Amino acid sequence: MTPPLSRTNAEAHLYMDLRPCSCGNVRFPRQSAVVALADGELASRYTGACAGCGREREFVFRLPPGLGAAGTGFRYGGDEPSELLDPGEWLLVADAYAGQVPATPADGDAGQRARAALTRAVAALDEVGKFIPAGGDTVPPETFDSDRGRQLHRREPGRFRRDRLRAVRDTYAGMLAQLG
Repeated sequence: MTPPLSRTNAEAHLYMDLRPCSCGNVRFPRQSAVVALADGELASRYTGACAGCGREREFVFRLPPGLGAAGTGFRYGGDEPSELLDPGEWLLVADAYAGQVPATPADGDAGQRARAALTRAVAALDEVGKFIPAGGDTVPPETFDSDRGRQLHRREPGRFRRDRLRAVRDTYAGMLAQLG
């Protein structure tokens, strides 16, 4: 089986954070290495023992064929949709990060945490939008391949419309700009 593509380290780590061990624990100390696959492609291999039960965990992700263009700001990937997370998972990630931001973020460490959370929420919303086909106005139902993503889409399909995603993204970006 060919490992899935991880476009960035941030995407790989987020994927691992969303995949708990069978004991329910999410975190594990990760050792990483670049390895060659049977077909000669390069991959990142993450291993470590679960902090909850000690079970060995391993994740292997194909690396992108070339370095992406250097951009500004935090991104989970390039212009193509993720192979690791579906649009529903990305929207849940955006919700989780936005939920970490207090109504009136303070300066100092609290302000820095709020900026980091909003930056990641905006980047996760950008990822949802990559699943909308050119000329389309909503994320197609067939792009949801996780249980949690399908459940969110069934409960709230309107949240996956381009105009609504853009409005939420613009709101978060505006809040981020106010934080400086």
